[in-house]
Amino acid sequence: MKDKGILVVVSGFSGAGKGTLMKRLVSEYDGYALSVSMTTRPMRPDEEDGISYFFVDRATFEKTIAEGGLVEYACYCGNYYGTPKAWVMEQLQSGKDVILEIEIQGALKIREQFPDVLLLFVMPPTLEELKRRLTSRGTESEEVIDSRLRRAAQEAEGIEQYDYIVVNDDLEECAAQMHSLIRAAHQRPACRTAFIEEMRRELKELAKGEK
Repeated sequence: MKDKGILVVVSGFSGAGKGTLMKRLVSEYDGYALSVSMTTRPMRPDEEDGISYFFVDRATFEKTIAEGGLVEYACYCGNYYGTPKAWVMEQLQSGKDVILEIEIQGALKIREQFPDVLLLFVMPPTLEELKRRLTSRGTESEEVIDSRLRRAAQEAEGIEQYDYIVVNDDLEECAAQMHSLIRAAHQRPACRTAFIEEMRRELKELAKGEK
C-alpha cells in the first residue's frame, strides 16, 4: 500500500522569491504537484490564467467560499487568495507532495485542518535584497511596494510558528535544501502509516507462527 503525499505550505515575504523557488523545485525533482491558487488580484503581464493563478472576480470567489470549495482563503493587500480543495485531495491520494504558496493567515488555517502539514517560510538574505527584488519587478507602484513591506513587518511576528525557515540567496542551493526538508518530513511516523501497518501485520504473523 502506497503512502499518501504530504502537504507542504510555503510562505514568505512578498519579494522573497517563493514562486521562482517552487518552480525550480518541481522542475528539478519528481513527485511534486504545485497547487494553483484562486485569486481576485489582477493578472500581471508575465502570468497566465490557470497556470499562475485562477483569476476570478470577487463574486465568483465568494460563491466558491460559500460552496465550501476552498481548503483555505484569506484577504491580502485587498485581494482574496484561496486554495481549491478537490484538486489538492486528489493529488495527495495519488502519492504526490502538494506544494501550496500561501500567506501566513492561510498557512495557520491549513494546519488546523491538516496537523501533519509541513510549513516552510522563505526569507531573503537581507532587507536590502528584499527591497531590491520588489522594486526590480517594475509592475507595482511605490504605494503597493510600501504596503508589501509593511505587511512583511507583520508577517515577521509569526515566523516561529513554522517548521523551518529557508533563506533564498542562491536559488539552486535553496531548492535542494527545500527538497531535503520535504524528504525528511516523509519519515515522520504520521506519514509512514502504510509502512508501519505492514510491519505490524508481518510481526503479528511471525508471533503466531512461533506459538
